[in-house]
Amino acid sequence: MADTSMGAYSDPNTTPPMGQAIPLGAQHVLAMFASNVTPSIIVAGAAGLAFGSAEQVYLIQMAMLFAGIATLFQTVGVGPIGARLPIMQGTSFAFVGVLAGIAAVQGLGVALTACIIGGVVHFLLGSVIHKIRFLFPPLVTGLVILAIGLYLIPVAIKYAAGGAATFQMEAESFGSLKHWSVALTVIVVSLILKFFTKGILSMAAILIGLLAGYALAFALGMVNFGAVAKAGWITSIQPLPYGFEFNLGAVIAVTLVSIVSAIETVGDASATTKAGANREATDKEIAGATYADGLGTAVAGVFGGLPNTSFSQNVGIIGMTGVMSRHVVTIAGAIMVVCGLVPKIGAIIASMPLPVLGGGVIVMFGMVAAAGLNVLAEEKMTRRTMIIIAVSLAFGLGLNLVPTAVQYLPGVVKTLATSAVAPTALMAIVLNLVLPKDMEEA
Repeated sequence: MADTSMGAYSDPNTTPPMGQAIPLGAQHVLAMFASNVTPSIIVAGAAGLAFGSAEQVYLIQMAMLFAGIATLFQTVGVGPIGARLPIMQGTSFAFVGVLAGIAAVQGLGVALTACIIGGVVHFLLGSVIHKIRFLFPPLVTGLVILAIGLYLIPVAIKYAAGGAATFQMEAESFGSLKHWSVALTVIVVSLILKFFTKGILSMAAILIGLLAGYALAFALGMVNFGAVAKAGWITSIQPLPYGFEFNLGAVIAVTLVSIVSAIETVGDASATTKAGANREATDKEIAGATYADGLGTAVAGVFGGLPNTSFSQNVGIIGMTGVMSRHVVTIAGAIMVVCGLVPKIGAIIASMPLPVLGGGVIVMFGMVAAAGLNVLAEEKMTRRTMIIIAVSLAFGLGLNLVPTAVQYLPGVVKTLATSAVAPTALMAIVLNLVLPKDMEEA
């Protein structure tokens, strides 16, 4: 067996034997699969699409298909596009809060149009990303990631308890023991596998936990496979399935999150080269990663997919295996493309009862918040730092929780003010720029 220790495949252009490369590629897919499809399910629900409907299945298909295509943009590359590093792309959680709000009020047409335009802006950032990195130190990016996680946690609890009457469960069964038993099964199995096993079982802990919850839900009569039987074997891709509807507020909100997503990708590119080759990412690699991020988002939006970004959990696989081969992740991207072209796979995912999904996203969304705290831990907790954290989160989450507090603002401004992520990011950036850095330490 070939040596897969650190340094054996530290060159992105080398490839392990196919007997190792294919399982390693599949491991990348397992590590990100659940996180990749979850945002589409949430945004579809916010838009009022029936759980398990053909429209929801289509959004799930596009999430898988364009995660694979965006990954190929990164690993194979075209001209300046693509870092040509083992960076796995997937649907971004960062956009969920903004897109769910837009989809609920203005529809998927407005939300996806904003994704297309935001993706174009994201793409253009590739040429200037190195010049604006100073606006997004760990203090700002950590706050934004934390705000995303905290915003999403109530959604996870609602799903675990059975959703609402507008979803697949009846309102009177909300919070029932049956729903919570399924959700807790997902959580317990995921935690056991994550902390008491190694290798593929640990990396795919959430996915296996979801399968365990799915099995219990099936035994309790909560699963309906009707949509699976009706689904075809080859998907039919539709350009602009919800039309093209421009709304300035939606575009600004998505674009702001796109900028934050671009900075996250810079961090992931740097973490990948550090983990796999013990070096810093070059300006060319960072620019290429940003170009691929934006292009993947824009193209996905055209066909009904949500924005893509680099997946941090897959960086952990690089560090664990020491295999930095981009061709391994190319295999993973190809697997996702195949999954996206088979509607029955999307229908099986869509048949998952909400408590099953809820158990998984309690863990995932909690980890998003924890990731934000981990980034913030890089900052020294001075009085200045704590003021920025306190004021930014108070505005970002407070206005989201009490949207009527800004009910008299113009539509564009109100969309931004109640999106949680945008006001947190804006407040953190402004305060970080204007507050003196020599304030008394706490």
